[in-house]
Amino acid sequence: MPGRTWKLCLLLLLGLGLGSQEALPPPCESEIYCHGELLHQVQMAKLYQDDKQFVDMPLSIAPEQVLQTFTELSRDHNHSIPREQLQAFVQEHFQAKGQELQPWTPADWKDSPQFLQKISDAKLRVWAGQLHQLWKKLGKKMKPEVLSHPERFSLIYSEHPFIVPGGRFVEFYYCYGHVPNGGRVYYLQRSQPPLLTLMMDCYLTHTNDTTFLQENIETLALELDFWTKNRTVSVSLEGKNYLLNRYYVPYGGPRPESYSKDTELADTLPEGDREALWAELKAGAESGWDFSSRWLIGGPNPNSLSGIRTSKLVPVDLNAFLCQAEELMSKFYSRLGNDSQATKYRTLRAQRLAALNAVLWDEETGAWFDYDLENKKKNQDFYPSNLTPLWAGCFSDPGVADKALKYLEDSRILTYQYGIPTSLQKTGQQWDLPNAWAPLQDLVIRGLAKAPLPRAQEVAFQLAQNWIRTNFDVYSQKSAMYEKYDISNGGQPGGGGEYEVQEGFGWTNGVVLMLLDRYGDRLTSGAQLAFLEPHCLAATLLPSLLFSLLSR
Repeated sequence: MPGRTWKLCLLLLLGLGLGSQEALPPPCESEIYCHGELLHQVQMAKLYQDDKQFVDMPLSIAPEQVLQTFTELSRDHNHSIPREQLQAFVQEHFQAKGQELQPWTPADWKDSPQFLQKISDAKLRVWAGQLHQLWKKLGKKMKPEVLSHPERFSLIYSEHPFIVPGGRFVEFYYCYGHVPNGGRVYYLQRSQPPLLTLMMDCYLTHTNDTTFLQENIETLALELDFWTKNRTVSVSLEGKNYLLNRYYVPYGGPRPESYSKDTELADTLPEGDREALWAELKAGAESGWDFSSRWLIGGPNPNSLSGIRTSKLVPVDLNAFLCQAEELMSKFYSRLGNDSQATKYRTLRAQRLAALNAVLWDEETGAWFDYDLENKKKNQDFYPSNLTPLWAGCFSDPGVADKALKYLEDSRILTYQYGIPTSLQKTGQQWDLPNAWAPLQDLVIRGLAKAPLPRAQEVAFQLAQNWIRTNFDVYSQKSAMYEKYDISNGGQPGGGGEYEVQEGFGWTNGVVLMLLDRYGDRLTSGAQLAFLEPHCLAATLLPSLLFSLLSR
């Protein structure tokens, strides 16, 4: 179907909402990488352990020739090509995954950065040096043929080099007016959480490069506009309407990178419900939490992924990210002398802050909670994301940090000695217990560390110490960093979900190096220290506080 027709279809869907019987457009128009019989036969034959491997493989010849040869082969076998011949077809017409990339070392990479000298513990200092070397391993740039023959690649061309996360994730993440789930054609219709503005703030803090901000401020505005136009939802509460945002991807078909799993899951549902399921799975992927009990709440089967309902929830973290981005945009425009735009984003931030307080904040519990649009209630289960507004500085109550500490104690989170769990539910999904993820440690640690309370700052340090030791111990055993960790029994590589735990790994390395930079003079590589029960926490912290005060 022509691209114009898909766009008209999408506009109708955005206006009407997502019904179970509606036919939705595919993730992209490629009949190799996004939809069609070739994709279906190859993925359902499970030629590879991970479906993502096939859709990341470049073509050896033009796609029209590949499709023509496949069509003839399929017709000869009554549209069911035997596995061996299908394997031979793929080997002949596709190249191995990763062929479009070549190594790259960042020009400003230094062998011994200064922060290493701030790390007191000798073992941690050596380890940090080894992690710093990984940036060279994860640095990539694209070969010229991705530009000259873009139709042969699922990878979207970029002239600039980049850092990949590692493992199965060999692509970049920033382009196209919003930040797609990844730099491949099959990811284009779903975003990553909106963090580009926050990255600009980090860059400015270290470089003070106002010229770069001036050149790119409109790109930042485009990303926020994407969320306003495509992901806004109205919540009515006590006679008032509040505008907040959600994850929502009205595109049909199985995810190409998880095609066989999505197809098999859909086969458990009535045919009329399958498009809606696939759209909800994409929304879950857009959230970054793919997948979690967080998105199964209130569904027909809270223990099955077939009940996923991501788009029916207003997420705390998404709205906190946007709140912080709006605040930063106001500051950016003020810095550039554009008062009208600065006022616009200041007003948007104030409106979102009021909505966060009215819809997501729970005074009795002392945390924010995702709001269920269908059942009109908060999901009061524990997730580290419940404290994202503390990290983002999007609150007006000066007592929030104290309440957040009490929330962590009441939820018994501080009794976990190897890291903050992603949830307290075991579903087999990777964003649930017993897994812990580096970005979520950062949300809680830095949220508490920003607070003026010495007690909150000391808890932040202890959480950092726990996470560093878990990562260090696993690295000592495996000589690798991982995207997630199982914290149920001493710390080990994580598990669950759709694919094997991945080595690399960008955000794990980044959080560890950030914590070593922040607390390097205090962190140790020694034996793991368990937190005491919450009522004993103050006694645990007192000696550390005294030492801290005496050593100033």
